Amino acid sequence: MGRGKTLIGHVLGQKTPKTVVVLVETIYRHPKYGKILRKRKKYLVHSEEKIAEGKKVVIRETRPISKRKHFEVEKVL
Repeated sequence: MGRGKTLIGHVLGQKTPKTVVVLVETIYRHPKYGKILRKRKKYLVHSEEKIAEGKKVVIRETRPISKRKHFEVEKVL
């Protein structure tokens, strides 16, 4: 395992070569009201191989590869 944060999400698509869009969903409890909420965020992730849509992946933070790409696929689950 490398340094930086690691996240688990699923692949939404691969529109450009070597880049996949990964949706990461975090579940947390509202600090005041206690309701359980879901936060969703899309990440542009560097990937050398093609990954099918809907696959679950582990992504980790890396040096900036482009303006919006600063994660890479660590492994496919």
